[in-house]
Amino acid sequence: MDDTTTTTITVRVPRSIKDRLESLAKETRRSKSSLAAEGIGAFVDLEERQIEGIKQALASIDKGLGVPQDDVAAWVASWDDDSELPMPRAAKPVEG
Repeated sequence: MDDTTTTTITVRVPRSIKDRLESLAKETRRSKSSLAAEGIGAFVDLEERQIEGIKQALASIDKGLGVPQDDVAAWVASWDDDSELPMPRAAKPVEG
């Protein structure tokens, strides 16, 4: 993707976000447009990574690879404990 080619979009945001964006632009001496473009880019990057992670997880489950819910629940329950359990990993296909 050529990041030097730009286009214009219109986005509706709450007045409070607009005010904060204006304040941030003034404080950083950057344009509202560049700040908004950077924020939208970061959001899109994050969403794409999350969607890809979900797709990979679903593919693993389709292959029978997964961690039983009871193992995950025990791990989470052990957080904030001196004997925290290691993160469970799929060692073999899970039936079910």
